[in-house]
Amino acid sequence: MKLWVLRHGQAQSQAASDAARELTDVGRQQVMTSAAHLQGRPLQRVLVSPYVRAQQTAAVVQEVLQAGITQLTVDWLTPDSPPFEVLRHLEALGLDEVLLVSHQPLVGSLVGLLAHGSLQHAQPMDTASLAELDGDFMLAGGLSLTAIRHSH
Repeated sequence: MKLWVLRHGQAQSQAASDAARELTDVGRQQVMTSAAHLQGRPLQRVLVSPYVRAQQTAAVVQEVLQAGITQLTVDWLTPDSPPFEVLRHLEALGLDEVLLVSHQPLVGSLVGLLAHGSLQHAQPMDTASLAELDGDFMLAGGLSLTAIRHSH
């Protein structure tokens, strides 16, 4: 299995709510840079947080890839979602190659959990950082962190 984890691009600092924050122009550029690393990948699904900035990030990825990959909004990819719950959902989906678009602290905790087997070793993830994980088992310590790309 190959798992790609993308943190949303830079977002507005103020909005009516955290969930309503939108990408800035810089954020859109960051996402374009990160999305270029996904070109030619056989992604089966793009799973996205319902928050506006994550939805906008996924839309930019789709524009860059021009592949019409099935996108699904899931409520278990919000900033404070439990990483073990995310693992359970991913395992149930049984996909070979998937992209998650979400937020900190979830993305750092999830990458750390999968690659190092512990929530104590969260992976630093800047805006629009893209982590690539590979392995056979969707469980704590079950994937290897192949690469991490920062858009800055």
